[in-house]
Amino acid sequence: MAEVLLFHHAQGQTPGFHAFVDELRRAGHTVHSPDLFEGRTFGSIDEGLAYVGESGGFLEAIERGVRTADELPSELVYGGFSLGVLPAQKLAQTRAGARGALLFYSAVPISEFGSSWPAGVPVQVHGMDADPFFVDEGDIEAARGIVDQAEDGELFLYPGDQHYFADSSLPSYDANATTLLTERVLAFLERVG
Repeated sequence: MAEVLLFHHAQGQTPGFHAFVDELRRAGHTVHSPDLFEGRTFGSIDEGLAYVGESGGFLEAIERGVRTADELPSELVYGGFSLGVLPAQKLAQTRAGARGALLFYSAVPISEFGSSWPAGVPVQVHGMDADPFFVDEGDIEAARGIVDQAEDGELFLYPGDQHYFADSSLPSYDANATTLLTERVLAFLERVG
């Protein structure tokens, strides 16, 4: 079984985020899910991003996430949803021993955290093919760059235009896409664990 460090999105640790964590745990995986917002949740992406801005900005959010790994083993799969992709991707690219990366709804260019994707670190990126955040803001190109460079990389596109489509507690939830995403994630964790 795999050990996973999973970061939440900009609306915080919603009930849907907890449900996803619980699904991975039921499959036998150890999942660490630090709360980067200290118990706060937000009704919209914009509200969550405003909080990030008020609490030190994106760089501080990344470093807060990275610091949570200090007390954990290095042989982890790093995962994140949207905003949570930032610390997850940084750790996957820069922390020795990474077992894999799961990037949901977002990706940044490899050059943000290094010069190349690390050898031997498999990665999956999941997003919707018409999500304006993922497609129009450059994340899909970053995802393609990661997958092209990784020895074992997969980009999964789901039909639809929702951003947080795997969060069962939000109106953007897509049950069919989430079922497929979860199957793919569980197979990945079984393989790398």
